[in-house]
Amino acid sequence: MTYILFPGRHHLLTNFQFDYLNQIAKEGLAGIKDIDGKSFSPNEKVDEVVFAITSANHANTRRNPLPLYQRAMAVQDFSHDLPIKTTIYDINDIGVSESFADYVLKRIYSRSEGSLKLTPDNTIVACSTPVLEMYKKLGFRILPVELLSKDFKRYADNLPWEIIEEVANIQDNWMENKLYKGKTHPASKRLWETYDIGDKVQQLFRDTIIGEDGDITETRDYNTYVRSMDHSTEQKYSETSSFVKPGRIGDIGCAVGSWIKFACQDSRLAESDFYGIEVTRKLYDICEQRKDNGEFSSDYVFFSRKNAITGLVFEPDSMDSILTSSLTHEIESYGGRGDLLKFIKNRAAELNEGGRWINRDVVGPDDGSKTVYLELNSSDGRNDDYDQAIGNRDKLKEYLDGLSTYAKFLRFSKDFRKNESEQVKYEAVSIDNKNLIKLQLKDACEFVTKKDYTDNWQSEMHETFCFWSFDDWKQHLEKAGLKVHPQSKAFVNPWVIKKRVQGKVKLYTLQDKTLNEIDYPVSNMVLVAEKRH
Repeated sequence: MTYILFPGRHHLLTNFQFDYLNQIAKEGLAGIKDIDGKSFSPNEKVDEVVFAITSANHANTRRNPLPLYQRAMAVQDFSHDLPIKTTIYDINDIGVSESFADYVLKRIYSRSEGSLKLTPDNTIVACSTPVLEMYKKLGFRILPVELLSKDFKRYADNLPWEIIEEVANIQDNWMENKLYKGKTHPASKRLWETYDIGDKVQQLFRDTIIGEDGDITETRDYNTYVRSMDHSTEQKYSETSSFVKPGRIGDIGCAVGSWIKFACQDSRLAESDFYGIEVTRKLYDICEQRKDNGEFSSDYVFFSRKNAITGLVFEPDSMDSILTSSLTHEIESYGGRGDLLKFIKNRAAELNEGGRWINRDVVGPDDGSKTVYLELNSSDGRNDDYDQAIGNRDKLKEYLDGLSTYAKFLRFSKDFRKNESEQVKYEAVSIDNKNLIKLQLKDACEFVTKKDYTDNWQSEMHETFCFWSFDDWKQHLEKAGLKVHPQSKAFVNPWVIKKRVQGKVKLYTLQDKTLNEIDYPVSNMVLVAEKRH
């Protein structure tokens, strides 16, 4: 038996690929040359084509827009007219690895229950990307498919990904695009046009927040993040549960599904359906695993991996309750004001009459632009050497943890929103024998709420908490046609005072040349908006 192993993500299949494989299936390898220009034996025939669909566990990202089941559907359809046996195997992503080719072979052996062991003696690899070098090192002969030069600069035809990028970036009707129409195999056309995949690809590629593999930020430690989410869920649920209306309940940015887990145990919501929306791949995978483990007491829990900024994630006028927790500040931070306003508009569209959006998040102080004076502890760590550039997360945490509160502010002023060109403006002053930092109240609050998150410092330095006050939020919701529930509130988190302020920070205003100590302002909100026509 001789096999052709055809590895790839296979989001789109081309006419060139079909013609290439069809010729080999009908005529054998006579006249075909490998990547090194060597001819195959004229009598050598191929018995089976093995499609290895890589990144099979990834979907709904720019790099991997289609889920496995759709890619497998297209490959099966594509193979129908090939006069040769074809098989399909799913290959999960393992990140960047020099052993990837070996992993693919072992995965196929495992998935075939030991019946298919591909070796250099019985298999030829069809590949036109640099991945082929991994298979060459293992001794496999390589069919170059579209590739014409070993430096990967010349090709006989368009690669599938070029067509996908063309669809993603055009403004006109993608189904009528010349490259798409002329090069795409009918199997992929049928799939793409039945499921409007071109629309989805365009949406993913135009998303300014989510990275190509579907994460908001690449600098977050997810182990720390998941522990934090689980630990705080009981408090989140107690703060929000009284506002939740039974029926169709959505949790957008559901993280690891902990809030839904609590909601499932609430007898008042026993007849409800729960929909968790999470865009970050790692967190979505945890949600699905928890569901498989039976951690949710309701059978009516459904998770989807969608981006709630670029469009609706629920049908218009369909939701009784929507929860967002610690999400809206990330939209402002990583996307911008336009994305946040679009997000608000989308939630208003999804609620039914009387439906509620419960937004639990941080909030900026009233009158955030007023001048205040910070007195910072300078004896709880070192005060010099605060601006070293350290790339390793663990070493950076250890380094930052050694700084005094005062020195940590100096580091914060250097790092905060630097990439967004929103540098903190401050002045060191001395009043009444106190060494103080003169700055805007909102910048003081940004520092206090972030100074101790040293394990995720690089990520936290992108995030802004104080862009809107509670009144600002209410005004924007009302502009979107939502009515603010009277029990909505902004409050100072006692935990912030105990852990972030006491013994570390004092706030003053200056009036008639006299310093007046002031209480720390609001830091959090539970803002409930109802849809009323």
